[in-house]
Amino acid sequence: MNTNDAPVAAATQIGGHVSGPTLSIAAPARVRPTAAASSMAHGNLREGAFWQTLPAWRDVDEATFLDFRWQGRNSITRIDKLLEAIQGIAPAEFIADAEAGFANSPMSVRVSPYLMSLIDWTRPYEDPLRRQFIPLASRLLPDHPELTLDSLHEQDDSPVPGLTHRYPDKALFLALDTCPVYCRFCTRSYAVGLDTGMVDKVHLNADAARWERIFAYIASRPELEDIVLSGGDVYNLPAKHIRLIGERLLDLPNVKRLRYATKGPAVMPQKLLTDTEWTQALVDVVEFGRARRKDVVLHTHFNHANEITWITREAIGKLLEKGVFVRNQSVLQRGVNDTTESMKLLVKRLGHIGVHPYYVYVHDLVKGVEDLRTTLQTAIDIEKEVRGSTAGFNTPTFVVDTLGGGGKRDAHSFEYYDRHNGIALFRSPNVDPERLFYFFDPVETLAPEVQARWADPVERQRMKDEAATNARARLPTR
Repeated sequence: MNTNDAPVAAATQIGGHVSGPTLSIAAPARVRPTAAASSMAHGNLREGAFWQTLPAWRDVDEATFLDFRWQGRNSITRIDKLLEAIQGIAPAEFIADAEAGFANSPMSVRVSPYLMSLIDWTRPYEDPLRRQFIPLASRLLPDHPELTLDSLHEQDDSPVPGLTHRYPDKALFLALDTCPVYCRFCTRSYAVGLDTGMVDKVHLNADAARWERIFAYIASRPELEDIVLSGGDVYNLPAKHIRLIGERLLDLPNVKRLRYATKGPAVMPQKLLTDTEWTQALVDVVEFGRARRKDVVLHTHFNHANEITWITREAIGKLLEKGVFVRNQSVLQRGVNDTTESMKLLVKRLGHIGVHPYYVYVHDLVKGVEDLRTTLQTAIDIEKEVRGSTAGFNTPTFVVDTLGGGGKRDAHSFEYYDRHNGIALFRSPNVDPERLFYFFDPVETLAPEVQARWADPVERQRMKDEAATNARARLPTR
């Protein structure tokens, strides 16, 4: 024990004699002050019939709004219908701005009534949910010069269509190419949704023959133990396919872990409440796996605390009652969750409803959404502030999905980060031990003279080469 921390032994004199050592009374323990009421804001969920503030759904009762079929039928899939729904509640200049924004978007339109009702239409320019789903021409920035449509090179690592095998023991199974809503920032915009004026998609339909090729590949690779089932979004799979794919994978002796990935609980939680067949299918697969001592979990995707309402609480509660473990993966986005306060509130609110924050992704290079990207330093700074605000198992890891197929790396684990020029390099030893993988900050966040260098292809390559040389100089010698 450090002597500075040890209890103090003291000799006591009694009647001319000195007694043995006694312990002094310790100072009172430090007691934290009572938390301010504001620190409990994560428990203040949106209650009541909040959707009735929108003219389009003013007369919709609770039972109707909670019906997943009604949500699906009334989801907006045309730009003109979306703009029509906000006539009279959003400023006219905003509507014109959005119309021009969609004309330059790589993602097709699909927005649920639930999601529409959560947007503050009196402040649509600032609203964090609007930013994720409705592009504005006035806010768009040029794409990063290093952007490619499949910047993570998922297709390069696909031995069969719709299966990405990058890590030694894990693979990504893309079961379909549709979602309950379409996010502006989708890293898979090369395949998800309908073709747009900007992008002809690589289509990965829900096709039994394609799935059979995937099952055969996974069965042939005994090292594959962990399968992520995604798309698109598994929310759009019918219950019979939730069961079929889950049970086929869990029947393979090598598969030990299965994750269903869906944004559905964040944008249409009603499905978990009223599509009892689908929810039961998921529960059945979880129990099917548990009987075989295999791990089956649901991975979902909340980005802002405003996405979590009383309906979310009830929907997630249904899963928790049945023993379904739920994790969350967020994307760090400018103007959405890129402040310490907004991220802390999201993390605490997720924990409040029983969802475990798992990852926060630094925004990938995605076509048409440079206005949403942040710097790498932003992620590093926010993670420092979030850590310690709640239990460690409810604290997300901030990660970078590196360009060119290097996979996920902790945001702070770079080999070299040139903040002035906005270039970071990472190693990914289990993917390719010899390569360095890049990440780039948004050019718009850099000094004007650096932006000029990025605009020059020769200077751009020089900056990248200098950063790579500096990164290799820091690597340990072997």
